[in-house]
Amino acid sequence: MDRLASFGNDPFDKPPCRGCSSYLVEPYIKCAECGPSPFLLCLQCFTRGYEYKKHQSDHKYEIMTSDFPVLEPGWTAQEEMALLEAVMDCGFGNWQDVAYQMRTKTKEECEGHYMKNFINNPLFSSTLLSLRQMEDHLSRTADTAIPFKPTDDPPRPSFDSQLSRDMAGYMPARADFMEEFDNYAEWDLKDIDFVDDDSDILHALKVAVVDIYHSRLKERQRRKKIIRDHGLINLRKFQILERHYPKEVQDLYDVMRRFARVVGPIEHDKFIESHACAKVYERVKRIREDERRKRNMLCDVLQYIHDTRACQQWLHKQAAIDAGITPVVTTITTSGRRSAPPLNLTGLPGTEKLNEREKELCQVVRLVPGAYLEYKQALLNECRRQGGLRLAQARSLIKIDVNKTRKIYDFLIKEGYINKA
Repeated sequence: MDRLASFGNDPFDKPPCRGCSSYLVEPYIKCAECGPSPFLLCLQCFTRGYEYKKHQSDHKYEIMTSDFPVLEPGWTAQEEMALLEAVMDCGFGNWQDVAYQMRTKTKEECEGHYMKNFINNPLFSSTLLSLRQMEDHLSRTADTAIPFKPTDDPPRPSFDSQLSRDMAGYMPARADFMEEFDNYAEWDLKDIDFVDDDSDILHALKVAVVDIYHSRLKERQRRKKIIRDHGLINLRKFQILERHYPKEVQDLYDVMRRFARVVGPIEHDKFIESHACAKVYERVKRIREDERRKRNMLCDVLQYIHDTRACQQWLHKQAAIDAGITPVVTTITTSGRRSAPPLNLTGLPGTEKLNEREKELCQVVRLVPGAYLEYKQALLNECRRQGGLRLAQARSLIKIDVNKTRKIYDFLIKEGYINKA
């Protein structure tokens, strides 16, 4: 309401006169003392000395008109605004329609004046140049993880064609849609007029309606931004790009499409493409689990094999199997049972976590430090949970030789790690 000179040619776009309620036609009068909302009068009411509430006929006033040149002689301010509105409505380059909407200028006059003052004007051209340089800089530094460029010019199908319907009535020349989201949102505002004599409740109600309208405009812009950023206007090109992905990735695209509104187009495509590496991850995971099982198998074997020669032969056999060579089976004969030598803990993982008495226990029972620490922790947890631990419970927890379990159980009791139940 403060920029009253920006109204177009349509008299219904202007607020009504406060005296006779007729639509204002330039020139009209604005009171310079009443406010903050403007007090406007037509010339007839002004000449009659119309007064209303705080407004007096002797107040200072301003004559509101746009019948004066701005950029060049022969073009009034009102015509300048009408030209800009016509270009916005009809699209740049449709000079025949622009001239028809203006009615006061020809097609050549509209095109020449617009190109001279709004395109080739040094003031505007320098601004456009700086914007173009900024866009070039952003394009050079942008992430190019996907080949699709949302800024590509969309096709320009004929009106009411199948492609036009696929593009939701998008008009590339105007960069807008034929029918907006929530297309009738403006209807709630067409009869609202803020006046001084409104009650507080009525004023608050009008402000609430305007706030609701603003929220609907924000939702409209948000939806447009999603469509443009993700390149959904050119639907056929978007579908062709999707077909470049494997079948499982295409299915994932369909499922995850609803989440595209949460992130940008590049981030969304990266999220989808990252799932294409799932098979590689599963294969590597299986290899890693196989290697872990082999290490655990080796630890178990070392716990039970007491013959150094037999242990070495078993290791050579496993190496031959892993290399794809048929191992040579050798029969080992032993003359009598002999005691196994203490286990050498040098270089075994977990040795540094043991004290001297625990190292001695592991050497005697020939138990690798990693396995001992695992069994010890299991017994400690069960003892804390039960408040004590029996030997039978210890044997049910760790499935190894019962004699080794007995030695570990007695050692933990002696050292005070656990208590008997």
